[in-house]
Amino acid sequence: MKVLERLSKSKFRSKFHLSAKDKEYIKDKGIEKIESHTRDFVNKKLKVMLPTDGAQTPFRGHPVFVAQHATATCCRGCISKWHDIPTDRDMTDEEVSYIVNLIMEFIKRDYSL
Repeated sequence: MKVLERLSKSKFRSKFHLSAKDKEYIKDKGIEKIESHTRDFVNKKLKVMLPTDGAQTPFRGHPVFVAQHATATCCRGCISKWHDIPTDRDMTDEEVSYIVNLIMEFIKRDYSL
């Protein structure tokens, strides 16, 4: 994904990588469960613009959180800036799938490093 190349050039975004603990969690749960978690997080915290936008994604505690910061999918503001998805409406199912696929692509790439 070309957007991952652009993000890797960002000084801030390029700092995020899965920790050994994150990788162990992925190994224990399996990639399908991680994708399920990703879809749940995106649908609950990002699909609709929340009044707390910008504060809903911790920097650690789950591999998806790390991946969200690395892929600029941590809040609707970053999603708007990096992925051109407007903040003035709910995301479509297609946009949700795009975000989930992007997060999962980052996780798969970083997991195998």
